[in-house]
Amino acid sequence: MIWCSGWRLASAVSNAGGLGIIGSGSMYPDVLREHIRKCKAATDKPFAVNVPMLYPDIDKHMATIVEENVPIVFTSAGNPGTWTGHLKQHGITVVHVVSSVKFARKAVDAGCDAVVAEGFEAGGHNGREETTTMVLIPMVRDAIDVPLIAAGGIGDGRAMLAAMALGADGVQVGSRFACTEESSAHPAFKQRITEVGEGDTVLTLKELAPVRLIRNKFFEDLRAAYQRCATVDELKEVLGRARAKKGMFEGDLVEGELEIGQVSGLIRDQLPAAEVLQRMLAEYEVARQALCSSPLIGA
Repeated sequence: MIWCSGWRLASAVSNAGGLGIIGSGSMYPDVLREHIRKCKAATDKPFAVNVPMLYPDIDKHMATIVEENVPIVFTSAGNPGTWTGHLKQHGITVVHVVSSVKFARKAVDAGCDAVVAEGFEAGGHNGREETTTMVLIPMVRDAIDVPLIAAGGIGDGRAMLAAMALGADGVQVGSRFACTEESSAHPAFKQRITEVGEGDTVLTLKELAPVRLIRNKFFEDLRAAYQRCATVDELKEVLGRARAKKGMFEGDLVEGELEIGQVSGLIRDQLPAAEVLQRMLAEYEVARQALCSSPLIGA
């Protein structure tokens, strides 16, 4: 959710009854501090900050989070043991994002309070295992005893109910909120999300950091590089710098990296974040009641 989830989206989700998350991976430390303070001013509800462990100035981000008394931190893309203890010493709840049972266990061993298990349907950076959410959630549920949050391919109430049935205690939703009025993504990128069809996203760059994105000229350039058996250094050269910013924040749909999940094939409108959350909860209840009244369930 880098370039999509700043203080406006995080506060809107929290005000609507969810847990809004500021995506700090695209922010300089002073920018993160500004977003945290603006989020505090916009909501009196809890919110969180997501910190990718590969962020180059992560020590500055963690210092800012502690100084600003952020209540919850989601860590991802790295070893949870590095910062979990430090954050918990300051009374911060820590949740780690994983893509496998192995790393879920490591997160629990590191002292994380909860785990997000994310299937490879998810947008943006992803796991190399390519395990789907439907397979991953029950495996992780059987392996850990802390709260489990499902992510990847969840964009409506039906998917939310399915995740709960598989053993999740909650869900994390990205792509659906990337296409909301409060998202900081470029309007052109939001519009492109509503046009995505089945099969229009692909997981690539596994040699560097796996990422799911929309097929466009940049992706075709990557595919051509793979066809000529490009080295890792050559792939880095094709990737260049700030591709995600170019596509998602600046709206370059041709040369930019357009990170979004498979569930984008179901997204056809841009709504306020509160309406998205309310709709999901209503869909969840309709699906739950339909399932409970099914003759197969009652048999």
